[in-house]
Amino acid sequence: MFDWLFQHGDNVSVLTDIGTLIVWVVYAQLLYFSFRRQRRPRLLINRGRKKDIDALCIISNMSAEPVFIQHIIAELDTSRGTVRVDVTDSTEKYDKDDDQDGNHRTDPSPIVQDGSHQGPLGPGSFVHIDSFAALTRRLASDGGFKMEGLRSQQDVVFRTLTIRLICIYGSEDLPVGAERRFVFIDQQPGCGLVPKTWDTKRLSSPWQRRRLCREIRLLNDKDGLSSFRST
Repeated sequence: MFDWLFQHGDNVSVLTDIGTLIVWVVYAQLLYFSFRRQRRPRLLINRGRKKDIDALCIISNMSAEPVFIQHIIAELDTSRGTVRVDVTDSTEKYDKDDDQDGNHRTDPSPIVQDGSHQGPLGPGSFVHIDSFAALTRRLASDGGFKMEGLRSQQDVVFRTLTIRLICIYGSEDLPVGAERRFVFIDQQPGCGLVPKTWDTKRLSSPWQRRRLCREIRLLNDKDGLSSFRST
């Protein structure tokens, strides 16, 4: 055995070096993936309490660090154009004691207490904004559509409702974002609303983050006013 090792010592040494290199490469990749996961923001936009249009819009922070919610943009795509509104400041306040099921609920984050959703959201925390029905009525009102319940009186077809978040993550200079689109389904006597995709789209590429910067400048120039783009 020792004679064989002595005769093939050079080959054994080369194989040992290659094995050591492979181990270090695998270890370095594990460290890199762990570091990237900790530095990568993860925001979710879901429906809460219900599954129809009366469901609450829930924003969850699944990142390793807190995120600062800077803007929440809602876009209503209709047959007559797109209505785009900054809904960071809520027009409706959810009463934590008002639950149709009779259950007592508490607000998950203090940033909703003053009617504004702007503020830091800790890791593993979530916050709700208005219900999808309230958001739809708010955007329809800003677009000049007369509504009867959740239906337009002007034969306007509601197609999709998109929720987009613009946030600051950690010490990053450029903002990050998340986006999810929901599709309206015509149901009597109201409307149904289902997600178009199974997951929330992450907006974290360099091009997407620069686009979010331009969107922030546009919002600041308009002082948070809504916009309507007709087709």
